[in-house]
Amino acid sequence: MNRFLGVLRTLVFTAAASFSLIAAAQMPAPPEIAARSYLLLDVTANQILAQKDIDSPVEPASLTKLMSAYVVFDALRAKKITLTQTLPVSPRAWKMPGSRMFIDPKMQVPVEDLIKGLIVQSGNDATVALAEGVGGTVEHFVEMMNAQAKALGMKNTTYKNPEGLTAPGHTTTARDLSILATRLVRDFPEEAKYYAIKKYRYPGTPSTNDTNRNLLLFRDPTVDGLKTGHTEAAGYCMIATAKRDFPNLTGGRRLLSIVLGTTGETVRANESQKLLNWGYTAYDAVRLFDGGQPAATPAVWKGKANVLKLGRPEPIVVAVPTGSANKIKTQVSRPDPLVAPFTKYQAVGSLKVTLDDQPLADVPLVALEPVEQAGVLGRAWDALRLWIK
Repeated sequence: MNRFLGVLRTLVFTAAASFSLIAAAQMPAPPEIAARSYLLLDVTANQILAQKDIDSPVEPASLTKLMSAYVVFDALRAKKITLTQTLPVSPRAWKMPGSRMFIDPKMQVPVEDLIKGLIVQSGNDATVALAEGVGGTVEHFVEMMNAQAKALGMKNTTYKNPEGLTAPGHTTTARDLSILATRLVRDFPEEAKYYAIKKYRYPGTPSTNDTNRNLLLFRDPTVDGLKTGHTEAAGYCMIATAKRDFPNLTGGRRLLSIVLGTTGETVRANESQKLLNWGYTAYDAVRLFDGGQPAATPAVWKGKANVLKLGRPEPIVVAVPTGSANKIKTQVSRPDPLVAPFTKYQAVGSLKVTLDDQPLADVPLVALEPVEQAGVLGRAWDALRLWIK
């Protein structure tokens, strides 16, 4: 059952992932952002609101740890490890340079504490300890990371290590990072709480090493993650996500900003905040249909039901420039005729959204309910009707 739910979640998201901002005509101009590349994603609508060089290769620095965490969370879900299980600290983990949790080989550290060390303190030592605990070796864990990146559709990402230290060929893109960050939040909602922790340290480690480097957690109460990174080659990087209450959107509206290659810790926080604030004010989120609500009910042939309910299991939301919601038009594009059978969540057509007659979004539609094939007589009768038609 867990495997089925995981596959279903992946299928639903993969279809949703093709929602994107299609046309830039008459869209608000983003603010000037002091970053090598950046991206602002409306996660709720799954639309890119602003971007710069999002497919250019960059070093991810400690943003690498988002994928390390994804693989660890997946191992937890599969019950390969548990949160209370303790893992040894190898000499390799202990000697890791850069950001550290300050654990040593005399310690047996619970998995949950290592996760906090990885996320809150960005500990390279904690990351390696987890990599060895989940993958057996760091090298095998890196293979798992690359396999997962491929499965998520991160086409321009290659990992050489789990912690993010500079290494030849260890690169990603802003677009790929947006895929990873969004899937991390959606696939592991229970574990997302770790990214909002402001202070943490493991007993026996320095008390001064307890503060999350994500400055926005301390500035903006709507920010609940995700990760910072820095190396000399990568510059100062940040992925920040916020959820704010929004009219007619149950559960709020989530935006995600990515800034890469800024010049300082304060700069990356300021530029991330600038993007988030601009996104919430420059764009409205418009709910077109509730989750499970049909966007169309076209006739179906040779089936036990007469119509096929097309929609999405989650609400269909689009982001539009503030004040332009009344200019939205929608049109369903689908095969014709529709001939049964259809399985639940089978992709069938799309909802094309335009703004001022310009393409805005193309939302994949799925069958909300299965339609089984009719009996012999029913199929024969509909075959005759189709022939006459």
